Amino acid sequence: MTSLPVPPPSSSAALMALVQAGDRAAFAVLVRQLEGPALRLADRTLQDRAGAEDVVQTALTRLWTMAERFDPARGSLEGWFRRMVVNLCLDRRRSIRLVAPLEAAADVASSDPDPHEAAVTSESRRHIAAAMAKLAPRQRAALAMFHGDGLSMAEIAEVLETSAKAVEGLLGRARMELRTLLDHDR
Repeated sequence: MTSLPVPPPSSSAALMALVQAGDRAAFAVLVRQLEGPALRLADRTLQDRAGAEDVVQTALTRLWTMAERFDPARGSLEGWFRRMVVNLCLDRRRSIRLVAPLEAAADVASSDPDPHEAAVTSESRRHIAAAMAKLAPRQRAALAMFHGDGLSMAEIAEVLETSAKAVEGLLGRARMELRTLLDHDR
């Protein structure tokens, strides 16, 4: 199959129309656009890099195989794909209970000039990551999308298939729970 001309990278809906027609070059462009943000979201949600990579790979495969399900009248491609990634993350969290991320097993020496400061920062990150891991998956996903990706309440609501008001409550509960977990472990 010959590839149709690929539109500018910013036109994800136009690229998706080409993907729906079976254009592999357009799919490759979409992969480059969507992969990085999806991997960051999945990694923050799962706190497991390998699991996040698996989720993104599955989501990208579904993007290709289920391209015909995308309807631009119902929302943006990015929102549709983000919802797919979050749902896969939630499914993965339900099926596997992680003990601790592999990165927490070893603390790599830092080139920071102040070893005490590096140890405190590293310890703080581990402390926060451990507390985040104890949150419910939807709370963790909402925090990752709001604070990590800078999404609005409405955008998060679309991904989690709920209302903006429900997201507001979810974020409030997540922050309170996180604060309690952080205070309790001190």
